[in-house]
Amino acid sequence: MKALCIVILILVIVVALFLVGIHIKPRPFPPFPRSAKSILKTIPLPDGLPKPVERFYQLIYGENIPVIDSAIVSGRLRLRIMGITFPGRFRFVHETGKGYRHYIETTLLGFPIMKVNEFYLNGKGRLELPFGISESPEIDQGGNLGMWAESTFFPAIWLTDPKVRWEPLDQDSSILVVPFGEQEERFIVRFDSQTGYLKLMEAMRYKSAGDKHKVLWLAETLKWGSIDKHNLMIEGSATWLDEGKPWAVFTVDDVVYQVDVSEYLQAHGL
Repeated sequence: MKALCIVILILVIVVALFLVGIHIKPRPFPPFPRSAKSILKTIPLPDGLPKPVERFYQLIYGENIPVIDSAIVSGRLRLRIMGITFPGRFRFVHETGKGYRHYIETTLLGFPIMKVNEFYLNGKGRLELPFGISESPEIDQGGNLGMWAESTFFPAIWLTDPKVRWEPLDQDSSILVVPFGEQEERFIVRFDSQTGYLKLMEAMRYKSAGDKHKVLWLAETLKWGSIDKHNLMIEGSATWLDEGKPWAVFTVDDVVYQVDVSEYLQAHGL
């Protein structure tokens, strides 16, 4: 009987620590070093954009659009795994419009318990988890859509990349056409009718390797703001329509543009 009580007490303590631990935010990653190269060149705001798109870019950048070739974005997140939402932190490394590397740590009591490296390079996706590696055409398609949706961290790329174009839809929405190898993918992009800021991107995306059917995927902008005088999305979420609630919510702590990411893209970890 005494042994049973001890076991129950231990279980209670473990559950209590777990419940407390999933509500403790980890410390942010250290800021990435700045570079003198981070001074951005600009191009004029193009003519002929759909009205909600033109309004959005005038809000974010005015008449001069920065040319951003690389970005390193760091922050904290909430990640839902098997129905449980864990805190965590992330660093996303982008060669804009070409590829990325994601490094994510989920945490408990502020300490890492799972580390994830995800890549989309040369048109191929690779997801490295503690319990396995995923690679497939479906992962490639999802990685490409993820790369373009994450460009809310540097939305200038949707104007400066010649392979990207905007098409009109209605007074508060437009279609964003992006390359995917020799093909194209489309997002429906919705803008807030009151503020003019981008608020939602919708696309059909494969959930997992081997899937036969795509699911509507929603990338929602929850907050726009400024970091180091750069205007960007500073909080956003990702949702599968069939799940009905976000599986990830990202909050940005730090952003650096125009740094050499050629080696960092190929690395693992922080």
